[in-house]
Amino acid sequence: MKKGDTETLTAKKELALELIERLKEAYPDAGCTLDYDDAWKLLVSVRLAAQCTDARVNVVVEKLYEKYPDVSALAEADVDCIEEIVRPCGLGRSKAKDISACMKILKEQYGGKVPDNFDALLKLPGVGRKSANLIMGDVFGKPAIVTDTHCIRLVNRMGLVDGIKEPKKVEMALWKLIPPEEGSDFCHRLVFHGRDVCTARTKPHCEKCCVQDLCAKNGID
Repeated sequence: MKKGDTETLTAKKELALELIERLKEAYPDAGCTLDYDDAWKLLVSVRLAAQCTDARVNVVVEKLYEKYPDVSALAEADVDCIEEIVRPCGLGRSKAKDISACMKILKEQYGGKVPDNFDALLKLPGVGRKSANLIMGDVFGKPAIVTDTHCIRLVNRMGLVDGIKEPKKVEMALWKLIPPEEGSDFCHRLVFHGRDVCTARTKPHCEKCCVQDLCAKNGID
């Protein structure tokens, strides 16, 4: 690595630590906004949350779990019946198929439990890197970086990454900057900050931003 590259990486690490502390003060209780009381339920909710709000998912899954209260029941459920319940989340057929297939694998291969191994999670139907990281961080308390749309938008805007939009590339860049034990909570706080202050659909509210003096303000007119 060239000297200039090393200096840039060091500067970004220092920025990351500052951002982490500021956001920690602003959003001390930030966590996953999907409701769940068991790992398999988070797995289901994460799949349903694709192109759907967490708030809607939280309502829809209540009816799903009423009818299918455990992994075994959901694994044995007819895909059409699952689809009928989850349709309000959009992409109903695709999501129902993935949930059904995923629960069958959990039942048959893992005794109804969710594996705590990242690579094993990635092999489950409908589970990508974002979902696997969320499970690893929130359920198992392991290092995780969840590159959802808020995370990607904000770390580019703040200057932690430079014009990278591909989720995996953003994740790899952040692993070099964020202390492993901080990754999961940092990403949750970015979601809250992205919804409340550094918004996507309106001009960001820089005047009330807790990191406005640190932010590169990339892409802001």
